Amino acid sequence: MSGNQEAQEDELLALTSIYDEEEFHRAESAQGGEIQLCLELPAEFRVVVKGQTQTEYNVCFLPPLVLNFELPEDYPSTSPPIFTLSSKWMSAAQMSRLCRRLDELWEENQGCEILFTWIQFLKEETLDFLGIVSPLEISRRGSKAGGEHRNPDPAVTSLSQGPCESSETTTVVMKEKTEPQLSTSSQLDPRAIPLLDPCADLLPQLLDFDEARRQKAFDAKIFCCGICFVEKQGSGCLCFKECQHVYCKACMTEYFQIQIRDGNVQCLYCPEHKCTSLATPLQVKQLVDEDLFARYDRLLLQSSLDLMADVVYCPRQSCGTAVMVEPDTTMGICSACHYAFCTLCKMGYHGLSHCKITADELRNLRDEYLSSTAEGKKFMEQRFGKRVIQKAVEESYSRDWLKENCKNCPRCGTNIQKVDGCNKMTCTSCKQYFCWLCMGVLSRLNPYSHFNNANSPCYNQLFHGVDLEAEEAFWSDEED
Repeated sequence: MSGNQEAQEDELLALTSIYDEEEFHRAESAQGGEIQLCLELPAEFRVVVKGQTQTEYNVCFLPPLVLNFELPEDYPSTSPPIFTLSSKWMSAAQMSRLCRRLDELWEENQGCEILFTWIQFLKEETLDFLGIVSPLEISRRGSKAGGEHRNPDPAVTSLSQGPCESSETTTVVMKEKTEPQLSTSSQLDPRAIPLLDPCADLLPQLLDFDEARRQKAFDAKIFCCGICFVEKQGSGCLCFKECQHVYCKACMTEYFQIQIRDGNVQCLYCPEHKCTSLATPLQVKQLVDEDLFARYDRLLLQSSLDLMADVVYCPRQSCGTAVMVEPDTTMGICSACHYAFCTLCKMGYHGLSHCKITADELRNLRDEYLSSTAEGKKFMEQRFGKRVIQKAVEESYSRDWLKENCKNCPRCGTNIQKVDGCNKMTCTSCKQYFCWLCMGVLSRLNPYSHFNNANSPCYNQLFHGVDLEAEEAFWSDEED
């Protein structure tokens, strides 16, 4: 084995030992490989979406720079590695500058192994070298940011050039320090390869990658569960997004199961006292079985629909499907069973006719009507009809008066009012004798025995409660 081959093998083995399989992949058929380099971002690094409104996102990771290389036979003694540099979010102009910097580093270290030096530069110095600072601006072509479109300079960045000019695509705008910049596309290095499809939306890719890397970092850490107080690896824990409180999956699985079985699907809050952070549906799905998640999903949808003013449910007990109602109409048509119904009374649709009301509902209608606002009263009159409302009010007043002034015959239930006379009463409807005091039925042969019997609760109370002087005055007036 020659000295170059030995140096190459040692360098590739060193890279294999330093980086895991996701970061470094060695080629099988040649002396080379591919290494993915995640740049070290400063704290609170932000991505800003420019449009009609400006939205900011904090990110900890950006998609990696990808360095593909092949080692020629005379490396490292004479020739440098043959390489390409690619990225999803950098422009070809910026990567061209990086390619030339890698060439300069080779010239400074010619004859030595250079790959590790290149990797350290790309990981640690790329942002400073290109002058990239937070926030990283992302604009969507087709959205009006400030009412004008900027023509992107190839040295600044444009990932949306290509055949998709008319569709909404993504443009990345880097803030760079004042340095000599490329002026024409002819000076772009052919080794700089943008990976982003010109028609693709970059923002979701940036956020998805950041989320995946955050989760990977979380899985590798050790946390103490706030419920069982056992230390566990992050891969066995759940973190609430808003508050960042961490609990082990075993405790949270039991917590979710209890809440879902009890129907409290909107109460899956962080267990920390007074914390209002909610578990996401994805977190719930990861911890409970399919049947329980289906129940959670169904109840969550139902509770959401209940809060929507334009959604009602089919009144058929065998159906119950959610139905969207058009504005300014009272007709609902179930998409499942095709039942047409009134959205107010839940009976079959009756067109312009007023809603029918049961006797029990009629009794309660007066109180609801009298306590309503002017707008509420108008709505009730339109729904039930003004005559029905008037009848309900009148019958309610009559019912209150009868309750205060009358008693029901113990035989037929007819309302009886006592105007004058003794406590032996005769029903005007069924002619039954009864006692006004105890409402007991009296003997037809001798009704007064009830008041003469010492064992009767109404003994000697035939005229109890009767004003005899008023009675005498009444009868004297009648005689006159």
